[in-house]
Amino acid sequence: MNKSLVNKYNVAGPRYTSYPTVPFWDEDIFNIDDYQESLVDSFIKSNQKEGISLYIHLPFCEQLCTFCGCNKRITKRHEVEVPYIETLLKEWQLYLNILPQRPVIKEIHLGGGTPTFFAPNQLSRLINSIVSSASLADGYEFSFEGHPNNTTKEHLQTLFDLGFKRVSFGVQDYNLLVQKAIHRIQPFENVKKVTELARSIGYTSVGHDLIFGLPFQTEADVIQTIKHTQELKPDRIAFYSYAHVPWIKGNGQRGFKDSDLPSAESKRMQYQNGKQLLEDIGYVEIGMDHFALKTDSLFLADENKQLHRNFMGYTASKTTVMIGLGVSSISDCWTGFAQNEKNLEDYQERVQNDELPIFRGHLLNSEDVIIRQHILNLMCKFETYWEHPSLNFKEVADVLIALKTFEEDGLITTQKNGVVVHPKGRPFIRNICMAFDLRLQRKKPDTQLFSMTI
Repeated sequence: MNKSLVNKYNVAGPRYTSYPTVPFWDEDIFNIDDYQESLVDSFIKSNQKEGISLYIHLPFCEQLCTFCGCNKRITKRHEVEVPYIETLLKEWQLYLNILPQRPVIKEIHLGGGTPTFFAPNQLSRLINSIVSSASLADGYEFSFEGHPNNTTKEHLQTLFDLGFKRVSFGVQDYNLLVQKAIHRIQPFENVKKVTELARSIGYTSVGHDLIFGLPFQTEADVIQTIKHTQELKPDRIAFYSYAHVPWIKGNGQRGFKDSDLPSAESKRMQYQNGKQLLEDIGYVEIGMDHFALKTDSLFLADENKQLHRNFMGYTASKTTVMIGLGVSSISDCWTGFAQNEKNLEDYQERVQNDELPIFRGHLLNSEDVIIRQHILNLMCKFETYWEHPSLNFKEVADVLIALKTFEEDGLITTQKNGVVVHPKGRPFIRNICMAFDLRLQRKKPDTQLFSMTI
């Protein structure tokens, strides 16, 4: 990445796991009944053809990691497991009550928090109960996030036997100084053990999450971490920038000072050197922040133009409907979003009262749907076109004006009917998507809502 371009484009911007982004949802006019109607309509149209996805949020962690922006509850009291599982299953039943046919499940992802906080038998109860009330799509994919320090052989074997074939482990960085700053100490030996265990059991995709831009982190740290990663050769890697947003995460990011963070120039070099090293050892860049071996399903989806992106990140298959279960989870029916209560007690109380625990959401208008598809095309294919009537919108001329600076810098090529992002422009894809973000342009926030794009 060119230094002058980094300085020019290093601004606050969304990661575009959705459009509109959450801060621009029309919460004041959102209606749960209207969302349910939209969900049922999308479900009827897509369930038998492609199935649905389930994201299940398991929020408990035994300790706080200061880099993390996820909704979590810190506790060592494992008696919280049973009532939470029971609440999840009741919430799933509430959805079954409104869906007009038996769901066909294409994907399940367990996120957190720390999913492996839960005992294997509790996870087994959860998945068996959900699957028993649904059908499984051909080529279904179940995945979960594992903590290298507490993921046991029993966890891996139990989930594998339930149909899970993909696991991702949060590594972040192997430098002890960095680990202490983010309160996530895990030796290489722990990561090696669980990676090799997963492979020996039969997992077909083992992923590692690596972060650059962490406090005290240097370019040498990133290189050393990737060299360690090379020894284990995970099937896919998420290599992404630390999002420093203390105004959102509160005291969770106060284990260090702002001055302990690397400069924008250092972050640029961390990314650039890390990306080059990953490519040198056989990884292919997929979308934004992701790399995969050519044998992994994510690479094959990219090759076949089937890559998809939603609140679970990049995925190898698209479903129109994604139901989020658990505290703070977000559901997506393509024409609407709905987020669950973010407070654990509020979430559990509403479910126990036989209510869907939704506290905010957004129903997309016709323009939102078009812009959403264009941004999704850019994030997954690095190109988008508006010659099809369903993708044409009246503000195309305004978007082309906003894209002009990227073309002048050699990052994209605009055409009469679309835009193509060059390899040089891929590190700036969030910025390029912002040119299409009409809600952001019309209502520029007075305060910073997003992390920096680089």
